[in-house]
This record gives sequence, C-alpha cells and structure tokens, in this order.
Amino acid sequence: MAEEVFKNVQILKGIPIDQFMGTMGFFSAALGLNCTDCHAEKSGGDWARYADDNPRKQMARRMMQMVSGVNQTYFGGRQVVTCNTCHRGTSRPNVMPSLDLLYSSPPPEEPGDPIQQASGQPTADQILDKYLRALGGAERVGAFTSFSGKGNYNAFDDAEKSPFEMYARGPAQRTIIAHPPSGDTTWTLNGNSGWVAAPATDKPMPVIAITGQELDGAKLESEVFFPARIKQSLTNWRVGFPTLINDREVNVVQGNTANGGTATLCFDVETGLLTRLVRFSNSPVGRVVTRVDYSGYRDVAGVKVPFKWTVTWLDGRSTYELTSVEPNVAIDAARFSKPVPSTPRRQ
Repeated sequence: MAEEVFKNVQILKGIPIDQFMGTMGFFSAALGLNCTDCHAEKSGGDWARYADDNPRKQMARRMMQMVSGVNQTYFGGRQVVTCNTCHRGTSRPNVMPSLDLLYSSPPPEEPGDPIQQASGQPTADQILDKYLRALGGAERVGAFTSFSGKGNYNAFDDAEKSPFEMYARGPAQRTIIAHPPSGDTTWTLNGNSGWVAAPATDKPMPVIAITGQELDGAKLESEVFFPARIKQSLTNWRVGFPTLINDREVNVVQGNTANGGTATLCFDVETGLLTRLVRFSNSPVGRVVTRVDYSGYRDVAGVKVPFKWTVTWLDGRSTYELTSVEPNVAIDAARFSKPVPSTPRRQ
C-alpha cells in the first residue's frame, strides 16, 4: 500500500502503489503541472524528498477533502466532481468564460466516457465480427497464438529511439523490454498478474505490481494481438454513435472489465480495423485514463497485426514500432515471470 512505501501520506492511504502513482498523474494533468511543481524542486533527483511538505501539498489535501464532501453531500457519494471539474489543465481555476473558446472550433472528441446502447446502430457482435474478418478471418486469427518481435521504442521525453523486444502469447501473456539509455524498463503480464520494472530514475520502487482495473486494462491491451477471444474480454457490450478520429469515421464500442473498469474500442468504419482503445480505471480522485492508438497493420501468418502503437496516459506517452515479427514461436514460460529489478546502464 502507498503508506507502506511513501512517507507523509495523509489522505491517499489504503491504495496500491500503481493506483497511487496514477492518482499523482491525475493531479498533474488536471492542474497542468509536473511532479516538481507540486513537490520540491530537489525531489526530481531524490524520491524521498517527495515527502517534504509545502503549502501547495497542504492545499491539495484540503481540496481532496472538499471534493469528497461535495460528492458525498450532493451526489450520494458518486464521483461527479473532481479536480479536473474546475481546473481543466490550469493551476488556478478560471472563473471567467473564454470568448475565444466559445466561438472557436471545439476540441477533438475523446471517445471514452460511459455510454448507453445507441438507437439505430449495429450490435457489438456485428462490429466485432467485421473486425475479425478484417484481420484475416476467425480461423486464421484463432491459429495465431504467439509471437516474438523486435523494434524501436520512444518515450515522451526521449531524444532518440531505443530498441525493444517483445514476447507475447495468449491469453494475456506479454513481456516488453525497452532499452533506453537510463536502463531497461520491463512490462510483464503472466496471464494473472503484472509488473513494471524500471530504473530508480523512473519509478519509486524497482518492481511495481499492476493491480485491479489497471491490470484488467493491461490484459485487454495484450488481447488486441490475439483477438480470437475479443468478445469474452469484456462484458456488457454496447455501441455508441459513430465519431471521427483523425478525420476518419469510427464505430464506438464499449464494455466493462472484470473489476469494473471501462474500455472503449474504436473501429474504422471503412476498414473494420481497431484504431483506438481508451480505457480508464477509477482512483480516489478521478478516472485514470489510458489511450492506445494502433496503426501500420501488416500481414503476419495471414493475420493483420498493428506494427505501431502509441500508449498515452496522464503522465507519459510511449510509442512502440515493430520492425520484425516471428509468428507462432515457442516461448519459454520464464519470459512471463516477475521481472528482476533494472540495473543502471554502464556509460
């Protein structure tokens, strides 16, 4: 739990480390600030300094209590009001309407909010069946059961691309190892559990478990590469009204994960292929949203596989681009074991 690892945690107690870090990302995105803006500048190079108190942290605690009180008093405890309700990406809420915003083009829509089944739209089964046909057909998709691959990785603040390798096998078994200059970062799923191992410069612990709704979301992302079970990956499927992504019309299909998370899949109306996955998990302060954009589909063993995907979340963005793939290979089960801590790269 957060309070067992971090010092001076006063409100956000009783939640796992990964949810705690996601909550920090929610604060950052809602207020348009980075980590050291809210903490001490020296904390950038010393995780222990994040425990230092300052007026901004004290205000944040009061704001969390205020928001919780509003939701309890006026909305029956439902999480209707969050930091983002008032801040919208600014450290000080703007109390005056913006005339430029009022009369300018609206920002692009981000499909992902909970939806109800829209009238006059195809069923989720029809859209998912079209997706499987677009990939190569249910039979070929079902025969595609594993692969290893290599490619290039680029995080949001990386000056250059770094190599990565990937090992994947259904259901929900995947390991990605990226090799940036700061040291290896490993993301692993073994079908039931998940972990992230990263250098001390990037994460507060050598290995962090992925839990709850975040784990459900990571499993769903891995299933995109083996979509024969796509219909079983979510429950309570529903279809919203079509929308546009990058000037292309997409069908919006949504479902729920095992632990109550929400995931939205956007399929290109013309090609039937998946172009975007938006998922969110709940946190004590608001929805922690993750978006994955897929492109560069290529034929691998008769199945179209996205060779490029960009993962965007509240405090980072990473792009993966495969350059080679070996389909249906035997993969040692040890590849999906809990990763060892990352060691700094020798200069």
